[in-house]
Amino acid sequence: MARTNYSFEKRQKEIAKKKKKEEKRARKLEKGDTDELLEGAEAPDSDASPDSETVPE
Repeated sequence: MARTNYSFEKRQKEIAKKKKKEEKRARKLEKGDTDELLEGAEAPDSDASPDSETVPE
């Protein structure tokens, strides 16, 4: 009877965990970039008011 190769199984689990963690990190970065882009587009509009404009001399 063949013996179970536990080190192989352990390595496969580690690879699966690493892949899942990397995908999660990528999703967070993608979501973070999207949020930053949205905030960046809104920020200049809210700060721009006629009273705060400076006239160069």
